[in-house]
Amino acid sequence: MTGPFPRSRPCGNGAQNPLPGGPLVPDKGVNVTLAAGGRGPMGHGHEHKEAAVAMNAKKIVVYALVVFVLYVIITDPARAADYVQIGFEGISNAARAIGDFMTWAAHGGKS
Repeated sequence: MTGPFPRSRPCGNGAQNPLPGGPLVPDKGVNVTLAAGGRGPMGHGHEHKEAAVAMNAKKIVVYALVVFVLYVIITDPARAADYVQIGFEGISNAARAIGDFMTWAAHGGKS
């Protein structure tokens, strides 16, 4: 291949190491690194720490929610059943409303 970006790069021992369909490396010995997260020329590396804190907060919230649900089920099963019924009714009403909207939109938005 001709041009400034070959599909292989020299290894430490002088042999050619082909890049299997990956990023192209310039002839001048510059290594191109594609990094996810906050690493690289645009990021400062703080995004990774913020994401870890957010994930820990999410785990704590989910854990607390599970504990609350188990507490309600164990202490008052009848109330827990009522909550489940209310939840399913809400989902059913939302689905019905979306269906009514789609029918209305399919008929050209006419009342």
